[in-house]
Amino acid sequence: MVALPQPSLTPDEYLQLEAESPVKHEYIGGEVYAMAGATDAHVTIAGNLFALLRSHVRGTGCRAYIADMKVRIESHNRFYYPDVMVTCDPRDTETTSYKRFPKLVVEVLSDSTEAFDRGDKFMDYQALDSLEEYVLTNTRHQRVECFRRNEAGLWVLQYYTPETDAFRLESMDFSDTLAILYEDVEYE
Repeated sequence: MVALPQPSLTPDEYLQLEAESPVKHEYIGGEVYAMAGATDAHVTIAGNLFALLRSHVRGTGCRAYIADMKVRIESHNRFYYPDVMVTCDPRDTETTSYKRFPKLVVEVLSDSTEAFDRGDKFMDYQALDSLEEYVLTNTRHQRVECFRRNEAGLWVLQYYTPETDAFRLESMDFSDTLAILYEDVEYE
């Protein structure tokens, strides 16, 4: 990500800029960062998972979102575009361009964002009390990493690989096979 040279923006200024911009930007403490385009594998994995989750949450009061919906982390002055997220909190119906109370956030890893997704972005997401699960999906091979908040508030990691065959999203009471998640994926 590369910062655009400009003075620091308020969240409201960012939201106005973003509503008019043909390019998506993430917002970190007053700075905006243009987002790069995604690969075929990235888009396919995100689309597959969104389709599975959208069908799974239909009629439950939860909503699944893909790529173009922002998460606002007010305590850290951040807006991110997760690849997939699910919110079940009725307060998220109050805002149309971002959500504040996701239950599940999924990032599809790419070479340019993997370190950030695993590091600072994950740390920022942990500030969301509503977040129960943070999931990283790999584009080079079938691997899903689920970080789950346990009863003590600690994050516990569970890997899913072809040896396990299936993956489980406990926050959504959902499971399926890696073959379905990675259907039609051309590995990078």
